[in-house]
Amino acid sequence: MVGVAAKPGTIILDLDGVLYLDVEGVPGAGEALQELETAGHRLVFATNNATMTQDTVVRHLAERTGFSPSPDAVVTSGMATAHHLAGEVDRVLVLGEAGLEEALRSEGITVVAGWRDADAVVVGLDRGLTYERLTSAVLAIAGGARFVATNVDSTYPTPEGLHPGGGAIAAAVAAATGVNPEVCGKPHEPMRALVRSRVAEGAVWVVGDRIDTDLAMGRAEGWGTVLVLTGVDTEDDLVAAGFAPDLVIASIAELPAVLAAQKRN
Repeated sequence: MVGVAAKPGTIILDLDGVLYLDVEGVPGAGEALQELETAGHRLVFATNNATMTQDTVVRHLAERTGFSPSPDAVVTSGMATAHHLAGEVDRVLVLGEAGLEEALRSEGITVVAGWRDADAVVVGLDRGLTYERLTSAVLAIAGGARFVATNVDSTYPTPEGLHPGGGAIAAAVAAATGVNPEVCGKPHEPMRALVRSRVAEGAVWVVGDRIDTDLAMGRAEGWGTVLVLTGVDTEDDLVAAGFAPDLVIASIAELPAVLAAQKRN
């Protein structure tokens, strides 16, 4: 990556662990985003968090970093899931939050409450999950409904540590049913297809804090990969995974200077 970073390209950025931790922005993130945009890079914001709509992501970024992208620059795993299912199922039971339900409805899919009515079960992060709703999902899948996960991230980073992610809920459903889900978020094809649709000509780099999602998506597409150390994975994790990204930086705040230095060289 460092050898080609002098020219503007597309920079695909994860959110949680890269630009903010829950309600706290990563120091210098907003300034870094503004510098990258000013330098001519196209910024795409790609998150496996299916709880948010595009507008919610824009608001969260503005509140946490001071930077406000266009909603069209945002791709969520909820959007990828809705695109994946559009035209294939009519009714879904959701273990998830309002952002996921809105994405599904935008594609003409009806969200149902009764497990007997569901053609598919869609599972994402659900911070209001109850045992009753978990049971409904298990019963629907046992009855023949498709099992679809927005993502399989087992955790997400917060200032106090890692919290259970949507993947932890999907794992519970899989354990109870013996069925593995179709997965739509990073690094899987439904998410990659939406991200590709927003990429400009030229080089592309993926900036993330997770090897198995962010960096894996970059590798699958032949894009450059940048690990930031403000989220989940560490340099020790890289060694354990046998993964060598193009660049490892302490935080997103360092990226503009790295690119600017390469341009001077």
